[in-house]
Amino acid sequence: MVLSDADRQLLDRCLSGENGAWADFVDRYIALLTHVVVTTAGLKLPSVPPELRDDMVAEILMALVDDDFAILRRFKGHSSLGTYLVVVARRIAARRLTRLSSQPHIPLTSPAPAAVEASADADHQALESEEEVSALLSQLPDEEATAIRMFHLEHRSYEDIGTHMGIPQNSVGPLLSRARQRMRKLKQD
Repeated sequence: MVLSDADRQLLDRCLSGENGAWADFVDRYIALLTHVVVTTAGLKLPSVPPELRDDMVAEILMALVDDDFAILRRFKGHSSLGTYLVVVARRIAARRLTRLSSQPHIPLTSPAPAAVEASADADHQALESEEEVSALLSQLPDEEATAIRMFHLEHRSYEDIGTHMGIPQNSVGPLLSRARQRMRKLKQD
């Protein structure tokens, strides 16, 4: 199947930066991208937590807009846009799953692993971890810091965060991904 006129117009609108085009793109393809993530992750995980699913979809959406829509600009139109997005999304999701499987996961809200032990040294490490998270949060833009606090520390849903911050629910995942990426970079520096 080749690129449809509707998809060609939507793609052109996104690439030209037309107001509302990205929202239309997300509305049209969010279900497809979510399906690809669930299917891809389901091959490696017994179940896909909603937070992981949403983060992976957000990572895909961020990749699509990175470098002035570079991935979308590379699309040649030899297939349907949906087919192209499935391939792109599957690759990004598989890469993310590979990274996750090769690194131990410590949630942002958890203190350092040694802090689980009930000892003075463990309490000291937990305090240092909490201080490190606080220091990193203070270096983030206000919107990103608020989103991170609400999601990881207050355990609020994307819907709650979007409502509280006055942004669409579909924008919460990309916002959290940007914030986490910025925190990782700050921690490395």
